[in-house]
Amino acid sequence: MAYRVLGRAGPPQPRRARRLLFAFTLSLSCTYLCYSLLCCCDDLGQSRLLGAPRCLRGPSAGGQKLLQKSRPCDPPGPTPSEPSAPSAPAAAVPAPRLSGSNHSGSPKLGTKRLPQALIVGVKKGGTRAVLEFIRVHPDVRALGTEPHFFDRNYGRGLDWYRWSNVQPGLRKTSLRSLMPRTLESQITLEKTPSYFVTQEAPRRIFNMSRDTKLIVVVRNPVTRAISDYTQTLSKKPDIPTFEGLSFRNRTLGLVDVSWNAIRIGMYVLHLESWLQYFPLAQIHFVSGERLITDPAGEMGRVQDFLGIKRFITDKHFYFNKTKGFPCLKKTESSLLPRCLGKSKGRTHVQIDPEVIDQLREFYRPYNIKFYETVGQDFRWE
Repeated sequence: MAYRVLGRAGPPQPRRARRLLFAFTLSLSCTYLCYSLLCCCDDLGQSRLLGAPRCLRGPSAGGQKLLQKSRPCDPPGPTPSEPSAPSAPAAAVPAPRLSGSNHSGSPKLGTKRLPQALIVGVKKGGTRAVLEFIRVHPDVRALGTEPHFFDRNYGRGLDWYRWSNVQPGLRKTSLRSLMPRTLESQITLEKTPSYFVTQEAPRRIFNMSRDTKLIVVVRNPVTRAISDYTQTLSKKPDIPTFEGLSFRNRTLGLVDVSWNAIRIGMYVLHLESWLQYFPLAQIHFVSGERLITDPAGEMGRVQDFLGIKRFITDKHFYFNKTKGFPCLKKTESSLLPRCLGKSKGRTHVQIDPEVIDQLREFYRPYNIKFYETVGQDFRWE
């Protein structure tokens, strides 16, 4: 009997071990929880003392409103500035991705702005080459097509100029993007060579912005006229000869200045209209000849005029012997070298040397006055 009473005096050994294990686990959990809370409070205190904002790693869409005052962990891209020109509804045009991206691979979005710089002329002078070369620069965003706003589409208004374009052959406006999106540090640029010979263009551009920078690519007017004729001949093989179009009376040496190919080359007459609205310091003249022999030098001066660093240098060019024209070397974004299209650098039609001499004599006084006006000798004589 005494043995049974003694056996009931304490719990069996397995039950006591389980209780001890439970108590130890509970104590360890409480200790870890207290330690975590203390560390978190310490970190929060230090952040507030140092004035450091909290860093969020990709909040969900549902939490954006609550967490909108917190900054992201990675450095954000530049904040686009609002345009000062007349605005159009932002929702009407989707935000495309720019060619330049930050190191994280995310797109840099900007604002649609009216252009701060224009390539206004001249036709067959080398404007397409200047446009393609300057587009390599990370601080320039250029429209690839010619919008012809200040000569053909001015009545549509500045909002149309910024936001939309007309499809070739159609009267209705197509709501595809016209001006590219640019960051605050980038320049928006477009090219339409016919502006230079359009009487109303200087005033219209001045009304858009009197600070607009103008680029004019000029070339020996005789060579330019032959190139212009060659291009037209490729589209209309049955047109009269170059000699027939150039002269009203070749025997007397009377040049037909009503022919557009001849009139465009009378640069100083067209320049007079521009100087009524813009100072000469706001107009930069590119030599079409030096653009072929020294593209890096000419583009260096263009970059200086635009107020951007000299990013485009000799390393970007190579000379294509087949086209007789400099081309862009392959870049990080392009695996192949880039040359101008088949219509550029085409072989000119053969012209009677006497006709060329007569045209040189015709252009000589206009050229000399042009040199004096712009303060630059292009040596076309």
